[in-house]
Amino acid sequence: MLDGRPIVALTGAGLSTDSGIPDYRGPGSPRRTPMTYQEFVKGADAQRRYWARSYVGWSTMAHAAPNAGHRALADLEAAGILHGLITQNVDGLHSAAGSRSVIDLHGRIDTVVCLGCGRTSPRADLQHRLALLNPGFGADGAAVNPDGDAELDDVDGFVLAPCTACGGLLKPDVVFFGENVPRERVTRAYALVDAIRGGGALLVAGSSLTVMSGLRFVRHAHKHGVPVVIVNRGATRGDPFASELVDAGCSDVLPALVLAAAS
Repeated sequence: MLDGRPIVALTGAGLSTDSGIPDYRGPGSPRRTPMTYQEFVKGADAQRRYWARSYVGWSTMAHAAPNAGHRALADLEAAGILHGLITQNVDGLHSAAGSRSVIDLHGRIDTVVCLGCGRTSPRADLQHRLALLNPGFGADGAAVNPDGDAELDDVDGFVLAPCTACGGLLKPDVVFFGENVPRERVTRAYALVDAIRGGGALLVAGSSLTVMSGLRFVRHAHKHGVPVVIVNRGATRGDPFASELVDAGCSDVLPALVLAAAS
C-alpha cells in the first residue's frame, strides 16, 4: 500500500510507549482524567496540583530517548519518502530522532509560556527554579502520565514559580484538553495532507484517533482519495476510513518499512 508513494505520517502516544512514556488509551492503560485548560486557569489550587505533579514527573520526560519507531520515521524522511510528520505527542522525540519536517500539533512539553505576557522559556529552567523553591519535594515511584505529570495526592505547600518577566501565570506550551489547536498549525497540517493528494498515502502510527484533533486529518485524506494505513495496537476511531490496518507495535513495523524501502 505504501510502496512507491510519498507519505505523510500522523503519530500518537503509542509511538512513544517504547521510550518509557505511557499512553492514555492503549490496551491495558489505566483510566486517566487530564486537567483541562478551564480547570488550570481557575485558581491557584489547580495550578499547584498541576505543577507539583509536573515537577515530579519531569525526569521521565526529560530523560526519554527516541525509540526505533521515531528513528525509522526520521530515516524515511532522510530517504525522501516521508514528506512531513504531524504529531499529537508533546515529548519532542521526533525532533530528537532527527526528523525535520515536524508539526507539533499539541505543542511541546519542554517549553513554558506565560499567559500574561506570552514569553516562552525552557521547561528545564523552570524545573531548576521549582527545585530551589521546593527543596526535598518529591515522590518515589509515582506513576507518570503521558503528558509528563505524576500521580500525586499530596501537593500541599508546593510553591509556584511565576513568570520572571511579568510575574504572570506559567503554563506548559501544550494544548490542554478544552483548548483549541492553533489555527496556523491545523492549516499547515491540512496542507501536508493535500500535498500528497493524487498519489501519496497517510500513515497513522500509534494513535487511537479518539479525539478530533488527529482524526480530522484521516477523514480529510479519505475524503480526497488518499489511502490511509493505520499501525496501532488495538482498534482506532479511524478504522472505518483506513485502507489497511496493522494491529502491531510501531517499533516493530516502522523499521520494517525502512528495510523494505531500501531493498
